[in-house]
Formats: sequence, C-alpha cells, structure tokens
Amino acid sequence: MPDTKTPTELTSQYTAQVVGDLERNAKEQERVGAEIDALQEQLNALRHDHAVLTNLHRALEVTGAPIEAEPEPAAPSSVPRQKTSGKSADGKRQRTRKADAPKETAARTSAARKPAAEATSAQPTLIDLIRRYLTEQREPRSAAEVSTALGQTHPDRRIQTNVVRTTLENLVAKSHAHRAKQGSSVFYTAVGAQEPSASASNTDRPTESEAVASGN
Repeated sequence: MPDTKTPTELTSQYTAQVVGDLERNAKEQERVGAEIDALQEQLNALRHDHAVLTNLHRALEVTGAPIEAEPEPAAPSSVPRQKTSGKSADGKRQRTRKADAPKETAARTSAARKPAAEATSAQPTLIDLIRRYLTEQREPRSAAEVSTALGQTHPDRRIQTNVVRTTLENLVAKSHAHRAKQGSSVFYTAVGAQEPSASASNTDRPTESEAVASGN
C-alpha cells in the first residue's frame, strides 16, 4: 500500500526541518560574528601601530632635517641698534645640537665596532686551526679528537664536531689532508705530515757507498 501521510505529519516534519535550519543559521551567525570581532581587533591594532609609526617617522624627519646656513652678519652701521632677545640664537643652537646628535651617535657606534671587527679579522679561521693542528700531530686524529683539542685551546670559540668533520672532508676533497678508515672510525692526517719521519728514517740508514767503505 502506498505510504500516505496526513497533513499533520507533513506539517510536523517541515516544522522540525525549519527549526533545525534556524539553529544552524544562528550558530553560523555566531561563528561569523566572532571572526568579524577578531578581525576588527586586528584592524584596530594595525591602525594604532600605523599611527605610532607615522608619528615616529615624522619625528625622525624633523630630527634629521638639514640645517639652514646662518646669514652673514651685516656691516655695522652708525645707527645704534636696540638689544634683541637671545631666543632666536638659542633656538638655532638647539636645532644644531639635535641635528648633530644622530651623527655623533653613529660615529661612536662605528668607533666601538671597529676594534671588534679588527679583532675578529685577526683571529685565524677554523680551516687554519685544523690544518695547523693536523700538521703538529704525528698520528691520525678523528674529528672528535680535533674538535676537543681545538675547543680546549680556543675556549672563546664555539667549535662543534659536525662543523669540524665537514671542514676535514673539504680539506680531503682539496687534497690538503688524508682520510683513513679504521673499522667504523675515520681518521685524518695532514698532507706531508709523515714526510719528516720518513726522511729521518732514511737519514739513519747508511748509504751503499758507506756500507762498502765500512766493509773494506
């Protein structure tokens, strides 16, 4: 039999649907209203910051404005002049001091940075420290050993093992150091570090002519 519904049942269904739509609409209005309030607060904060920055920009422009050259004093005349107040002169001096203040501050800052920059440039680079350390060693050294030794010698510098390892690999790639693997460990030596010992061992051995002479 076909499903037949009475007008009362249809009215109830439509009513329930309309009520549900109203609830969803109200919730959506609340959500959108909350977002609008948040955006309005952000807009007000941005407007406030804009006003502060604008005033600061104007103040900096006034401070850094060029100073007008003072007019040359006129030739003295025979007619006596009346005494004028020193307000204009004081105002010019104050403007001159305000304009010179940023220049003096910049000069002091650059003078303070100059010794620090000279001290930084005078320090040897990490590559120089590693090459010098490997040259002084008679045995191969690992990256951790090199990092520890340099950290003890130069406690003012932040020497990290991974940076030392990368620098050592770069020296190996440029043929400035040798790389040898022993088991799971990797050791590095400077190029020509073993040459003095080899020459010394050759010097200790007698030559063939000396051996023949001693035999005779």
